[in-house]
Amino acid sequence: MERISGTVSRGLRAPIVKEGDDLKKIAADTLMAAVENGEVTVQDRDIFAVTESILARSQGNYCTVDQIAEDVRIKLGGGTIGVVFPILSRNRFSIVLKGFARGAKKVILQLSYPSDEVGNELVSLDQLDEKGINPYSDVLTQEQFESLFGKSRHPFTAMDYVNYYRELIESEGTECEIIFSNNPRTIVSYTKNILTCDIHTRFRSKRLMKAEGAEVVLGMDDIMTSSVNGSGYNDEYGLLGSNKATEELVKLFPIHCQEFVESLQEELCSRTGKHIEVMVYGDGAFKDPVGKIWELADPVVSPGYTSGLNGTPNELKLKYLADNQFKHLKGDDLKNAIKKSIHEKDSQLKGKMDSEGTTPRRLTDLIGSLCDLTSGSGDKGTPFIYIQGYFDNYTTN
Repeated sequence: MERISGTVSRGLRAPIVKEGDDLKKIAADTLMAAVENGEVTVQDRDIFAVTESILARSQGNYCTVDQIAEDVRIKLGGGTIGVVFPILSRNRFSIVLKGFARGAKKVILQLSYPSDEVGNELVSLDQLDEKGINPYSDVLTQEQFESLFGKSRHPFTAMDYVNYYRELIESEGTECEIIFSNNPRTIVSYTKNILTCDIHTRFRSKRLMKAEGAEVVLGMDDIMTSSVNGSGYNDEYGLLGSNKATEELVKLFPIHCQEFVESLQEELCSRTGKHIEVMVYGDGAFKDPVGKIWELADPVVSPGYTSGLNGTPNELKLKYLADNQFKHLKGDDLKNAIKKSIHEKDSQLKGKMDSEGTTPRRLTDLIGSLCDLTSGSGDKGTPFIYIQGYFDNYTTN
């Protein structure tokens, strides 16, 4: 009988993971329980994905606001610092900002507009046009911004992030000044000691600030890169990818991800006899067309994955074949012609018309986005995602 189903993404329910738990064992036990329940039949090249949050939790990779403040104080001098291009997020940034403020006497907070880096809007482009404001060149104080646009409210949460961040900084006994500018160089005229908080544009921001004459330029990837007074750390990403755990505690992005996925792959192979690819995933990389929010607030979609997940898709566009080379065919003749094309396709289709319109992204970004959408961020209780058939095509039985 001809196979009907294609790729299947399945969330696996697991125990609540705490610090010190053996996550490799929990993950393998969970898959085997699904097999015993008849919910999964394991095949070669299935994919087992683990959300980054439970890996970090099992590692105990946390730091406190005081530890962040101490690192900021040591690295930036404890005086006036510029905090540039933060995202607007209570979960992702507010707790971190508290640490920055606690480690300084004054914070110059430079916000990008009309939105932050991941798409959270302060104002709309239409509002900028109406007021004659050029976001590429105009620098606004908070007073100027609010006289033009009023208090900003997030469309989903109704948060006024501008004043929320001001109040948070001032609650630490730290002076606060807020400006709006999309030019990284702007901050250098206010202070020479700068902490840039952008995620995916941080290298450019650092370069431009240094060229403008800044004396100390760090990113969030330079804070908490080693243990401070017994804290957790992330030597590669620092505070990037961190989340609020409590009002005084931050969960960092996990460490040693590559070692974990390779070890788990070995464990799954020993239990099932199958070659299963393994990855750690965080935020997916996709944009909400209504809220305009780009999901990817982590530095990468996947901080660790096995070698079989390297690369990009090498796929033919079936509708292109059906509408062009085989437009004269129908039914089984069309099906067989397309299957023959798939069997005979080049090992590298990049730049060829037959692949035009296929998604030009890395496998880990595509699969990680699928995992993030499957697991969600709430109460589904499925921190493991099991994907089958991802590497199959129209010819696979």
